[in-house]
Amino acid sequence: MVSHVVSGFCDPCFSKIEAVFRHSIESQFEVGASVAIEYEGKLVVDLWGGYKDAKRTQLWQQDTLVNVWSVTKGITAICAAQLIEQGRLDINQKVSFYWPEYGCNGKENTTILDLMCHRAGMFGFQDDIPQNEWQDWQKFTDLLAHQAPFVEPSSIQGYHAITFGWLVGEIIRRIDGRSVGTYFKEEIAIPLGLDFTIGLAESDLSRCADTLLLDSLPSFAQLALLRYIPNFLLPQLLKDVKHAATENHNAIAFDASLFEDVSFVNSNEWRMAEVPAANGHGVASSLATLYGILSTGGSRDGIDVLQVKTIDLLRQVHSSGPDMVLFGLPYRFGLGHMVNAPLTPIGRQKSMFGHTGVGGAVAFGDVDKKLGFSFFNNQQHQAVDLYKTANNLSKALYSLI
Repeated sequence: MVSHVVSGFCDPCFSKIEAVFRHSIESQFEVGASVAIEYEGKLVVDLWGGYKDAKRTQLWQQDTLVNVWSVTKGITAICAAQLIEQGRLDINQKVSFYWPEYGCNGKENTTILDLMCHRAGMFGFQDDIPQNEWQDWQKFTDLLAHQAPFVEPSSIQGYHAITFGWLVGEIIRRIDGRSVGTYFKEEIAIPLGLDFTIGLAESDLSRCADTLLLDSLPSFAQLALLRYIPNFLLPQLLKDVKHAATENHNAIAFDASLFEDVSFVNSNEWRMAEVPAANGHGVASSLATLYGILSTGGSRDGIDVLQVKTIDLLRQVHSSGPDMVLFGLPYRFGLGHMVNAPLTPIGRQKSMFGHTGVGGAVAFGDVDKKLGFSFFNNQQHQAVDLYKTANNLSKALYSLI
Protein backbone atom coordinates (compact mmCIF):
# COMPACT_ATOMS: atom_id res chain seq x y z
CA MET A 1 0.00 0.00 0.00
CA VAL A 2 1.16 3.53 -0.77
CA SER A 3 -0.18 5.00 2.45
CA HIS A 4 1.06 3.90 5.83
CA VAL A 5 -2.45 4.37 7.24
CA VAL A 6 -4.26 2.19 4.67
CA SER A 7 -3.82 -1.57 4.75
CA GLY A 8 -5.45 -4.71 3.49
CA PHE A 9 -6.18 -6.34 0.15
CA CYS A 10 -7.75 -5.20 -3.10
CA ASP A 11 -8.12 -7.27 -6.25
CA PRO A 12 -6.45 -5.29 -9.08
CA CYS A 13 -9.75 -5.33 -10.99
CA PHE A 14 -11.21 -3.19 -8.21
CA SER A 15 -8.34 -0.74 -7.84
CA LYS A 16 -10.76 2.16 -8.28
CA ILE A 17 -12.29 1.20 -4.92
CA GLU A 18 -8.88 1.36 -3.29
CA ALA A 19 -8.26 4.82 -4.74
CA VAL A 20 -11.57 6.18 -3.45
CA PHE A 21 -11.05 4.65 -0.03
CA ARG A 22 -7.47 5.86 0.27
CA HIS A 23 -8.53 9.40 -0.64
CA SER A 24 -11.19 9.38 2.09
CA ILE A 25 -8.50 8.53 4.63
CA GLU A 26 -5.58 10.59 3.36
CA SER A 27 -7.75 13.69 2.92
CA GLN A 28 -8.71 13.22 6.58
CA PHE A 29 -12.40 13.31 5.69
CA GLU A 30 -12.63 9.99 7.51
CA VAL A 31 -10.76 9.51 10.77
CA GLY A 32 -10.84 5.74 10.50
CA ALA A 33 -12.78 3.31 8.35
CA SER A 34 -12.94 -0.06 6.64
CA VAL A 35 -14.53 -1.30 3.42
CA ALA A 36 -15.08 -4.83 2.17
CA ILE A 37 -16.74 -6.23 -0.94
CA GLU A 38 -17.71 -9.75 -1.91
CA TYR A 39 -18.35 -10.33 -5.60
CA GLU A 40 -19.72 -13.62 -6.91
CA GLY A 41 -18.81 -15.39 -3.68
CA LYS A 42 -15.25 -14.09 -3.44
CA LEU A 43 -13.89 -11.38 -1.14
CA VAL A 44 -12.32 -8.96 -3.62
CA VAL A 45 -11.79 -5.94 -1.34
CA ASP A 46 -10.85 -5.86 2.32
CA LEU A 47 -9.28 -2.52 3.26
CA TRP A 48 -8.93 -0.59 6.48
CA GLY A 49 -7.17 2.61 7.38
CA GLY A 50 -6.90 5.72 9.47
CA TYR A 51 -7.21 5.89 13.20
CA LYS A 52 -9.36 4.61 16.03
CA ASP A 53 -9.31 7.86 17.98
CA ALA A 54 -9.98 11.56 17.38
CA LYS A 55 -6.37 12.52 18.10
CA ARG A 56 -5.21 10.11 15.39
CA THR A 57 -2.71 8.29 17.58
CA GLN A 58 -4.03 4.69 17.39
CA LEU A 59 -3.97 3.03 13.98
CA TRP A 60 -7.08 1.24 12.75
CA GLN A 61 -6.26 -2.47 12.61
CA GLN A 62 -7.69 -5.39 10.68
CA ASP A 63 -9.64 -6.49 13.77
CA THR A 64 -10.77 -3.03 14.91
CA LEU A 65 -14.42 -3.05 15.92
CA VAL A 66 -16.72 -0.08 15.41
CA ASN A 67 -20.33 0.69 16.24
CA VAL A 68 -22.36 0.64 13.02
CA TRP A 69 -25.62 1.99 14.45
CA SER A 70 -28.72 1.03 12.46
CA VAL A 71 -26.85 -1.36 10.18
CA THR A 72 -27.56 -3.60 13.20
CA LYS A 73 -31.26 -3.63 12.32
CA GLY A 74 -30.56 -5.70 9.23
CA ILE A 75 -28.74 -8.29 11.32
CA THR A 76 -31.61 -8.46 13.80
CA ALA A 77 -34.01 -8.93 10.89
CA ILE A 78 -31.92 -11.79 9.48
CA CYS A 79 -32.23 -13.56 12.84
CA ALA A 80 -36.01 -13.06 12.78
CA ALA A 81 -36.08 -14.31 9.19
CA GLN A 82 -34.60 -17.63 10.28
CA LEU A 83 -37.50 -18.04 12.69
CA ILE A 84 -39.93 -17.16 9.89
CA GLU A 85 -38.33 -19.79 7.67
CA GLN A 86 -38.60 -22.38 10.42
CA GLY A 87 -42.32 -21.68 10.78
CA ARG A 88 -41.88 -20.35 14.31
CA LEU A 89 -42.71 -16.72 13.48
CA ASP A 90 -45.65 -15.53 11.36
CA ILE A 91 -45.33 -11.94 10.12
CA ASN A 92 -49.12 -11.63 9.87
CA GLN A 93 -49.71 -12.75 13.44
CA LYS A 94 -50.45 -10.23 16.18
CA VAL A 95 -47.51 -9.23 18.36
CA SER A 96 -49.56 -10.16 21.44
CA PHE A 97 -49.67 -13.79 20.30
CA TYR A 98 -45.97 -14.05 21.13
CA TRP A 99 -45.78 -11.23 23.69
CA PRO A 100 -49.14 -11.06 25.56
CA GLU A 101 -48.22 -8.01 27.65
CA TYR A 102 -47.85 -5.95 24.50
CA GLY A 103 -51.53 -6.16 23.56
CA CYS A 104 -52.83 -3.10 25.42
CA ASN A 105 -53.34 0.67 25.13
CA GLY A 106 -54.16 0.65 21.44
CA LYS A 107 -51.58 -1.93 20.40
CA GLU A 108 -53.91 -4.92 20.45
CA ASN A 109 -53.97 -5.41 16.68
CA THR A 110 -50.33 -4.60 15.91
CA THR A 111 -48.77 -7.31 13.76
CA ILE A 112 -45.22 -8.60 13.45
CA LEU A 113 -45.13 -7.06 9.98
CA ASP A 114 -45.93 -3.67 11.54
CA LEU A 115 -42.92 -4.05 13.84
CA MET A 116 -40.55 -5.13 11.11
CA CYS A 117 -41.39 -2.43 8.57
CA HIS A 118 -41.69 0.55 10.93
CA ARG A 119 -45.48 0.84 10.99
CA ALA A 120 -46.14 0.07 14.66
CA GLY A 121 -46.38 3.71 15.76
CA MET A 122 -43.86 2.96 18.52
CA PHE A 123 -40.95 5.05 17.27
CA GLY A 124 -40.06 6.36 20.72
CA PHE A 125 -40.81 6.31 24.42
CA GLN A 126 -43.79 8.14 25.91
CA ASP A 127 -41.68 8.92 28.97
CA ASP A 128 -38.00 9.79 29.10
CA ILE A 129 -35.79 7.04 27.72
CA PRO A 130 -33.70 5.39 30.46
CA GLN A 131 -30.05 6.33 30.13
CA ASN A 132 -26.89 4.55 31.25
CA GLU A 133 -28.97 1.45 31.92
CA TRP A 134 -28.48 -0.10 28.51
CA GLN A 135 -27.91 -3.61 29.83
CA ASP A 136 -31.32 -3.70 31.55
CA TRP A 137 -33.25 -5.33 28.70
CA GLN A 138 -36.39 -5.85 30.78
CA LYS A 139 -36.70 -2.16 31.62
CA PHE A 140 -36.91 -1.16 27.96
CA THR A 141 -39.24 -3.94 26.86
CA ASP A 142 -41.59 -3.36 29.83
CA LEU A 143 -41.85 0.33 28.98
CA LEU A 144 -42.67 -0.45 25.37
CA ALA A 145 -45.13 -3.21 26.26
CA HIS A 146 -47.22 -0.97 28.48
CA GLN A 147 -47.18 2.37 26.69
CA ALA A 148 -49.58 3.63 24.04
CA PRO A 149 -48.39 4.10 20.45
CA PHE A 150 -47.81 7.64 19.19
CA VAL A 151 -50.08 7.05 16.20
CA GLU A 152 -52.49 4.29 15.27
CA PRO A 153 -50.49 1.19 14.35
CA SER A 154 -50.15 0.61 10.58
CA SER A 155 -51.45 4.14 9.81
CA ILE A 156 -48.07 5.62 8.82
CA GLN A 157 -44.51 4.59 8.17
CA GLY A 158 -42.37 6.09 10.92
CA TYR A 159 -38.81 4.83 11.36
CA HIS A 160 -38.25 3.13 14.74
CA ALA A 161 -34.70 4.40 15.17
CA ILE A 162 -33.89 2.71 18.46
CA THR A 163 -37.08 0.95 19.59
CA PHE A 164 -36.99 -1.47 16.63
CA GLY A 165 -34.34 -3.57 18.33
CA TRP A 166 -36.19 -4.11 21.59
CA LEU A 167 -39.50 -4.74 19.81
CA VAL A 168 -38.23 -7.30 17.30
CA GLY A 169 -35.61 -8.57 19.74
CA GLU A 170 -38.22 -9.37 22.37
CA ILE A 171 -40.21 -11.35 19.82
CA ILE A 172 -37.09 -13.38 19.05
CA ARG A 173 -36.48 -13.92 22.76
CA ARG A 174 -40.07 -14.95 23.43
CA ILE A 175 -39.98 -17.53 20.63
CA ASP A 176 -36.44 -18.87 20.94
CA GLY A 177 -35.45 -18.12 24.53
CA ARG A 178 -32.16 -16.52 23.50
CA SER A 179 -31.38 -12.84 23.20
CA VAL A 180 -30.72 -11.44 19.72
CA GLY A 181 -27.00 -11.15 20.42
CA THR A 182 -26.74 -14.73 21.63
CA TYR A 183 -28.91 -16.04 18.80
CA PHE A 184 -26.84 -14.29 16.14
CA LYS A 185 -23.57 -15.41 17.72
CA GLU A 186 -24.56 -19.07 17.98
CA GLU A 187 -26.60 -19.51 14.80
CA ILE A 188 -24.78 -17.25 12.33
CA ALA A 189 -21.57 -15.58 13.51
CA ILE A 190 -19.70 -18.60 14.91
CA PRO A 191 -20.67 -21.03 12.11
CA LEU A 192 -19.59 -18.51 9.45
CA GLY A 193 -16.61 -17.09 11.33
CA LEU A 194 -18.01 -13.55 11.39
CA ASP A 195 -16.45 -10.91 13.62
CA PHE A 196 -19.66 -9.02 14.36
CA THR A 197 -21.39 -8.83 17.72
CA ILE A 198 -24.48 -7.35 19.33
CA GLY A 199 -23.34 -6.97 22.93
CA LEU A 200 -19.57 -7.05 23.26
CA ALA A 201 -17.66 -9.26 25.68
CA GLU A 202 -15.28 -7.46 28.02
CA SER A 203 -12.35 -9.07 26.20
CA ASP A 204 -13.32 -7.27 22.97
CA LEU A 205 -13.53 -3.74 24.38
CA SER A 206 -9.87 -2.95 23.71
CA ARG A 207 -10.43 -3.51 19.98
CA CYS A 208 -13.09 -0.78 19.69
CA ALA A 209 -12.62 2.41 17.74
CA ASP A 210 -13.98 5.54 19.38
CA THR A 211 -17.29 6.65 17.89
CA LEU A 212 -17.00 10.36 17.11
CA LEU A 213 -20.49 11.86 17.11
CA LEU A 214 -21.49 15.40 16.25
CA ASP A 215 -23.07 17.50 18.98
CA SER A 216 -26.51 17.14 17.41
CA LEU A 217 -28.26 14.92 14.88
CA PRO A 218 -29.84 16.09 11.63
CA SER A 219 -33.16 17.79 12.41
CA PHE A 220 -36.03 19.74 10.85
CA ALA A 221 -34.66 23.08 12.02
CA GLN A 222 -33.39 23.99 8.57
CA LEU A 223 -36.78 23.06 7.06
CA ALA A 224 -38.88 25.27 9.33
CA LEU A 225 -39.67 27.78 6.57
CA LEU A 226 -41.54 25.09 4.64
CA ARG A 227 -44.36 25.38 7.15
CA TYR A 228 -45.17 28.85 5.83
CA ILE A 229 -45.27 27.92 2.13
CA PRO A 230 -48.74 27.02 0.78
CA ASN A 231 -49.01 23.43 -0.42
CA PHE A 232 -50.06 24.46 -3.92
CA LEU A 233 -46.61 25.98 -4.42
CA LEU A 234 -44.82 22.78 -3.43
CA PRO A 235 -44.08 19.57 -5.38
CA GLN A 236 -45.32 16.37 -3.71
CA LEU A 237 -41.93 15.54 -2.21
CA LEU A 238 -41.75 18.88 -0.40
CA LYS A 239 -45.38 18.56 0.68
CA ASP A 240 -44.39 15.29 2.36
CA VAL A 241 -41.35 16.92 3.94
CA LYS A 242 -43.51 19.81 5.19
CA HIS A 243 -46.05 17.39 6.67
CA ALA A 244 -43.32 15.44 8.44
CA ALA A 245 -41.75 18.67 9.73
CA THR A 246 -45.09 19.78 11.13
CA GLU A 247 -45.69 16.47 12.90
CA ASN A 248 -42.04 16.35 14.08
CA HIS A 249 -42.03 12.67 15.00
CA ASN A 250 -38.30 12.81 14.26
CA ALA A 251 -37.70 14.53 17.60
CA ILE A 252 -39.34 11.60 19.39
CA ALA A 253 -37.52 8.85 17.52
CA PHE A 254 -34.14 10.58 17.85
CA ASP A 255 -34.52 11.69 21.46
CA ALA A 256 -32.23 14.69 21.96
CA SER A 257 -31.63 13.76 25.60
CA LEU A 258 -29.54 10.84 24.37
CA PHE A 259 -27.07 13.20 22.79
CA GLU A 260 -26.58 15.67 25.62
CA ASP A 261 -23.49 13.64 26.45
CA VAL A 262 -22.38 11.83 23.32
CA SER A 263 -19.64 9.99 25.22
CA PHE A 264 -22.22 7.35 26.18
CA VAL A 265 -21.54 5.56 22.88
CA ASN A 266 -17.97 4.84 23.98
CA SER A 267 -18.91 3.56 27.43
CA ASN A 268 -18.63 -0.07 28.44
CA GLU A 269 -22.28 0.06 29.46
CA TRP A 270 -23.35 0.80 25.89
CA ARG A 271 -20.89 -1.50 24.16
CA MET A 272 -21.63 -4.52 26.34
CA ALA A 273 -25.41 -4.06 26.17
CA GLU A 274 -27.63 -5.54 23.49
CA VAL A 275 -29.36 -2.70 21.64
CA PRO A 276 -30.29 -4.60 18.47
CA ALA A 277 -31.30 -1.48 16.56
CA ALA A 278 -28.16 0.52 17.17
CA ASN A 279 -25.08 -0.98 18.77
CA GLY A 280 -23.77 -3.83 16.67
CA HIS A 281 -19.96 -3.76 16.50
CA GLY A 282 -17.81 -5.50 13.95
CA VAL A 283 -15.40 -5.46 11.04
CA ALA A 284 -16.54 -4.63 7.51
CA SER A 285 -15.47 -7.94 5.99
CA SER A 286 -17.95 -9.85 8.16
CA LEU A 287 -21.03 -8.10 6.81
CA ALA A 288 -19.69 -8.08 3.26
CA THR A 289 -19.47 -11.85 3.67
CA LEU A 290 -22.94 -12.20 5.21
CA TYR A 291 -24.66 -10.09 2.56
CA GLY A 292 -22.54 -11.79 -0.09
CA ILE A 293 -23.92 -15.13 1.08
CA LEU A 294 -27.49 -13.81 1.00
CA SER A 295 -26.90 -12.48 -2.53
CA THR A 296 -25.64 -15.82 -3.87
CA GLY A 297 -28.34 -18.18 -2.69
CA GLY A 298 -28.13 -18.04 1.11
CA SER A 299 -25.68 -20.90 1.78
CA ARG A 300 -21.91 -21.14 2.11
CA ASP A 301 -19.67 -24.16 2.76
CA GLY A 302 -22.59 -26.31 3.80
CA ILE A 303 -23.99 -23.70 6.19
CA ASP A 304 -27.52 -22.56 5.37
CA VAL A 305 -28.33 -19.00 6.43
CA LEU A 306 -31.60 -18.44 4.57
CA GLN A 307 -33.43 -19.95 1.62
CA VAL A 308 -33.90 -17.83 -1.50
CA LYS A 309 -37.64 -17.46 -0.85
CA THR A 310 -36.91 -16.02 2.60
CA ILE A 311 -34.27 -13.67 1.21
CA ASP A 312 -36.86 -12.51 -1.30
CA LEU A 313 -39.25 -11.86 1.60
CA LEU A 314 -36.58 -9.76 3.35
CA ARG A 315 -36.11 -7.53 0.33
CA GLN A 316 -39.71 -7.39 -0.85
CA VAL A 317 -41.21 -3.91 -0.34
CA HIS A 318 -43.62 -4.17 2.59
CA SER A 319 -43.92 -0.45 3.30
CA SER A 320 -43.34 2.69 1.27
CA GLY A 321 -42.82 6.24 2.49
CA PRO A 322 -43.14 9.11 2.96
CA ASP A 323 -41.47 8.19 6.22
CA MET A 324 -42.83 10.52 8.86
CA VAL A 325 -39.72 10.18 11.04
CA LEU A 326 -37.13 10.32 8.27
CA PHE A 327 -38.06 13.82 7.05
CA GLY A 328 -40.98 12.69 4.89
CA LEU A 329 -38.62 11.10 2.39
CA PRO A 330 -39.64 8.13 0.19
CA TYR A 331 -37.94 5.32 2.08
CA ARG A 332 -39.06 1.82 1.18
CA PHE A 333 -38.72 -1.04 3.64
CA GLY A 334 -38.63 -4.79 3.34
CA LEU A 335 -38.47 -6.87 6.52
CA GLY A 336 -36.09 -4.86 8.69
CA HIS A 337 -34.18 -3.84 5.57
CA MET A 338 -34.05 -0.73 3.46
CA VAL A 339 -34.85 -1.36 -0.18
CA ASN A 340 -34.57 2.31 -1.00
CA ALA A 341 -32.83 4.85 1.24
CA PRO A 342 -32.60 8.33 -0.30
CA LEU A 343 -29.18 10.01 -0.31
CA THR A 344 -27.42 6.69 0.32
CA PRO A 345 -26.15 3.88 -1.94
CA ILE A 346 -29.18 1.68 -1.18
CA GLY A 347 -31.70 1.98 -3.98
CA ARG A 348 -29.16 2.43 -6.77
CA GLN A 349 -30.40 -0.95 -8.06
CA LYS A 350 -33.79 -2.57 -7.44
CA SER A 351 -32.01 -5.77 -6.48
CA MET A 352 -30.30 -4.15 -3.46
CA PHE A 353 -31.27 -4.58 0.19
CA GLY A 354 -29.44 -3.61 3.36
CA HIS A 355 -29.26 -0.89 5.96
CA THR A 356 -27.53 2.38 6.75
CA GLY A 357 -26.36 3.76 10.07
CA VAL A 358 -26.57 7.31 11.38
CA GLY A 359 -22.79 7.43 11.70
CA GLY A 360 -22.29 6.83 7.97
CA ALA A 361 -21.96 3.03 7.87
CA VAL A 362 -23.70 1.11 5.06
CA ALA A 363 -24.06 -2.62 4.39
CA PHE A 364 -26.05 -4.18 1.58
CA GLY A 365 -26.46 -7.11 -0.73
CA ASP A 366 -27.39 -7.14 -4.42
CA VAL A 367 -28.89 -10.40 -5.62
CA ASP A 368 -28.58 -9.53 -9.31
CA LYS A 369 -24.93 -8.48 -9.12
CA LYS A 370 -24.12 -11.15 -6.49
CA LEU A 371 -22.59 -8.52 -4.21
CA GLY A 372 -21.98 -8.04 -0.55
CA PHE A 373 -20.85 -4.52 0.37
CA SER A 374 -19.89 -3.08 3.74
CA PHE A 375 -18.43 0.28 4.73
CA PHE A 376 -17.79 1.12 8.39
CA ASN A 377 -16.44 4.38 9.83
CA ASN A 378 -16.12 6.16 13.15
CA GLN A 379 -16.62 9.86 12.30
CA GLN A 380 -20.18 11.10 11.91
CA HIS A 381 -20.52 13.85 9.29
CA GLN A 382 -23.05 16.61 8.71
CA ALA A 383 -26.25 15.54 6.94
CA VAL A 384 -25.18 16.54 3.44
CA ASP A 385 -21.97 14.49 3.74
CA LEU A 386 -23.22 11.71 6.01
CA TYR A 387 -22.91 8.98 3.35
CA LYS A 388 -20.35 10.68 1.13
CA THR A 389 -17.71 7.96 1.35
CA ALA A 390 -20.17 5.08 1.05
CA ASN A 391 -21.76 6.78 -1.97
CA ASN A 392 -18.40 7.34 -3.65
CA LEU A 393 -17.34 3.76 -3.03
CA SER A 394 -20.58 2.27 -4.36
CA LYS A 395 -20.53 4.53 -7.40
CA ALA A 396 -17.05 3.32 -8.20
CA LEU A 397 -18.10 -0.29 -7.58
CA TYR A 398 -21.06 -0.21 -9.94
CA SER A 399 -18.92 1.36 -12.64
CA LEU A 400 -16.76 -1.78 -12.58
CA ILE A 401 -19.32 -4.58 -12.70
